[in-house]
Amino acid sequence: MDASDPIVLVVAGHVTSYDVPRLRAELAGRLSEAGPAEAVVCDVAGLRRPNLAAVDVLAALRLDARRQGRPLRLRGVGRELWLLLDLVGLAGMAVTAEREGAMGEGVAGEG
Repeated sequence: MDASDPIVLVVAGHVTSYDVPRLRAELAGRLSEAGPAEAVVCDVAGLRRPNLAAVDVLAALRLDARRQGRPLRLRGVGRELWLLLDLVGLAGMAVTAEREGAMGEGVAGEG
């Protein structure tokens, strides 16, 4: 993996609280294999019916990435997920479609 390539983690389907440990372990494994400067991109375009469990997953992944000194960005944030993130005070993790296009490649930065 090139040092400029981000670590891409896909969160898709219907997420439940049972998915949190699995996704955290997947991220931990990828972080241990990655170079020091690689950012983490979480692709959430495939999420179906985003719920608070999905928000919990994203918050945990963000925390784990930050503990390793890496930013976590979201890609493919839909309106429903954005509204949930806003409801719990984590809207800084997501951007609207207009801002995604302006940022290029539809990646939301940490806020």
